[in-house]
Amino acid sequence: MNTVRSADGTTIAYTRAGQGPPLILIDGALCSRSFGPMPKLAGQLTPHFTVYTYDRRGRGESGDTAPYAADREVEDIEALVALAGETVYLHGTSSGAALALDAAKRIPAIGKLAVYEPPFIVDDTRPPMPDGFLARLNRLLADGRRGDVVKAFMRLVGTPAVFTAVMPIMPVWPKLKAAAPTLPYDIAILQDHQRGTPFTAGEWAGVKVPTLVAVGGKSPAWMTNATRALADALPDASYRTLPGQNHMVKAQAIAPVLTEFFTSVD
Repeated sequence: MNTVRSADGTTIAYTRAGQGPPLILIDGALCSRSFGPMPKLAGQLTPHFTVYTYDRRGRGESGDTAPYAADREVEDIEALVALAGETVYLHGTSSGAALALDAAKRIPAIGKLAVYEPPFIVDDTRPPMPDGFLARLNRLLADGRRGDVVKAFMRLVGTPAVFTAVMPIMPVWPKLKAAAPTLPYDIAILQDHQRGTPFTAGEWAGVKVPTLVAVGGKSPAWMTNATRALADALPDASYRTLPGQNHMVKAQAIAPVLTEFFTSVD
């Protein structure tokens, strides 16, 4: 394990592996360097890239500093970019994709960006995030109810009720509860784009780098609509549908797509 210090003094833990141009992978909710899809994906990419996986603040072996702000997470990425090299590639999935988009607006050293299914809601094909949802999560955390925070989040993202009911007896439950305090972070990043309203004119103009927007072929209509709208709104975007995939995209399905995109000559 290696660490880097973010602008506010928070220690961010990361792993570096492979060879080639630097590529930073950004997790979605509840995931970390050792838990979730990125370890397998990193293994698929290391023959072509120097891959950086890291624990987002408050997760794994990274520190945390109150009060939280999404800008601090962008600064965490900026610290990783500074040590990785002059030009860095970025890939984020789910809420990590939304974070990657924010980072691309602010960090000039990002050369290319790939995002997979940032969970934006831009129309009426799915109910918007309930009003006060972020405040509700924070109240549950203040009361020490981490398990209820995880369940509330799972219900929000559409996890089947039977799965939510049995989660407390599954081996993964302690890891989910440990990451529960960071779920408000993901909601803070996403909430402005889960209102069921279209993107505002020019709001993505700051993402000037070539960007790949990808979606699973088995993902629901609201996700397809949102990713298509995002690709249309970005200044320099390509759009890709991965056949047979859903929000839990398999490493072997997306790794070749990322490799092709990041190694292609514009």
